[in-house]
Amino acid sequence: MSETWTAVDAYLGDCLVPRDEALDAALRAGEAAGLPPISVTPHQGKLLHLIAQIQGARRILEIGTLGGYSTIWLGRALPDDGHLVTLEADPVHADVARRNLAHAGLAGRTEVRLGPALDTLAALVEEAVDPFDLVFIDADKPNNPRYLEWALRLTRRGSVIVGDNVVRGGAVADARTADPGVRGIREFLELTGRNPRLSATAVQTVGAKGYDGFSLARVIA
Repeated sequence: MSETWTAVDAYLGDCLVPRDEALDAALRAGEAAGLPPISVTPHQGKLLHLIAQIQGARRILEIGTLGGYSTIWLGRALPDDGHLVTLEADPVHADVARRNLAHAGLAGRTEVRLGPALDTLAALVEEAVDPFDLVFIDADKPNNPRYLEWALRLTRRGSVIVGDNVVRGGAVADARTADPGVRGIREFLELTGRNPRLSATAVQTVGAKGYDGFSLARVIA
């Protein structure tokens, strides 16, 4: 089945997501720098772009930058006076992302903050920044529950929180798992479902990156 998923991914990309020089260059730069090939696929990136546009997002927070591929998709959805803050713990990844964002013409509306995300999230709260309209969580999975807690402190009623990689090849259904990443995702989803401030769902996906999925939550209170 994985060959079929990959073929369908390629077909959907060819139909719906035209090739883009800056995005292709970002992937090449990441590969050249030795970054892991775990960026979202082109049509997943386009989905993030559309969610941000539908949301009318003017301020976006991304937790987990990698080489900035998804950051470019999100940054392009912003209005001219919009702003995106993306958090990255690895200095090599952050450097690649900054160069990719500059190449895409987004240096003026994006900010890459270097450091462990739990520290940079706390700093954003301490700075009393304006609330974010959209948060995309795509970093180390064991900390996802904590990322959700900080995201709720940095958003407002009407904001949207997207969590990536929440199915983990189906492992998320295993309550006895010892995998710290899967356990983090399970706690993240359970906290999302229990929180009265959130209305949420999750979608399973298959494709070139295998079997996974994402969660989508709206802050309602």
